[in-house]
Amino acid sequence: MRHVYRCPLRWADLDLLGHVNNVTYVDYLQEARVDLFRTHARDSRADDLAEGVVVVRHEVTYVSSLTFRQEPVSIECWVTEVRAASFTMAYEVYDEDEAGERRVYLRARTVLTPYVFASERPRRLRDDERAALEPLLEPDDPVRPGRPGEPLEVPGGHYRVHVRFSDVDVYGHVNNVKYFEFFQEARIHLLMAQHELVGGDDLHLVVAQTDVDYRRPILFREEPYDCRTWISHVGRTSAVFESVVLDGEEVLARARVVGVCMDGATGRPTPVPDAYRRAMAG
Repeated sequence: MRHVYRCPLRWADLDLLGHVNNVTYVDYLQEARVDLFRTHARDSRADDLAEGVVVVRHEVTYVSSLTFRQEPVSIECWVTEVRAASFTMAYEVYDEDEAGERRVYLRARTVLTPYVFASERPRRLRDDERAALEPLLEPDDPVRPGRPGEPLEVPGGHYRVHVRFSDVDVYGHVNNVKYFEFFQEARIHLLMAQHELVGGDDLHLVVAQTDVDYRRPILFREEPYDCRTWISHVGRTSAVFESVVLDGEEVLARARVVGVCMDGATGRPTPVPDAYRRAMAG
């Protein structure tokens, strides 16, 4: 069974191109997930599954651009895998016309684990929680994270993450959605530091895929965290950015972002500037 949530858009959700910003979609997914459990698990399990979990991994694929309008956008969500101490959810953000034709804006998968916030430890799913998840289950291929690369030291690759009080949830952790903002800020910092990577008004870097792994909670504190970003691969029209958030030498979170170079005039993919290959080579 799939659950459909109608998510309202806000003007503040848009980027400079007038599209819903790539980081905002993750907030939409969170709203859909909470609505699913409060709809289909109305007793105490709803709060446990909606709020008493932490995200282990996000895989987000951006299919087409969504622009602002008054009507909500539809988000379909369901469960694809249930394990002893985690479960995976899938999402599709879309519009559907009267003929049933669907325009998809985004597809995503999220791995979540129940969490005991008092002891800061994950736990196994209870039998009643598994029973609540099973009607939503449509088995699919499991999530298999790739092998991360070693962080590289590049000019402009260090970004100081200052956690704001508004970034933190009721449990004292930075909300999973905010990590996407941190990685976006770090990526922009790298591009601005290496001026030749920015290009001109005729070239835009559009995010096509974002995968984030959450290792340890980021907490609210005065001291900033260190986010390191580098280019790990350059294709014909795309480049891969990798990032890690560090507390000292400990990796708290890791991201892999695929950006596609787009011609501003035609809206079509265009070859990656040679500057990206030089940046990757160090």
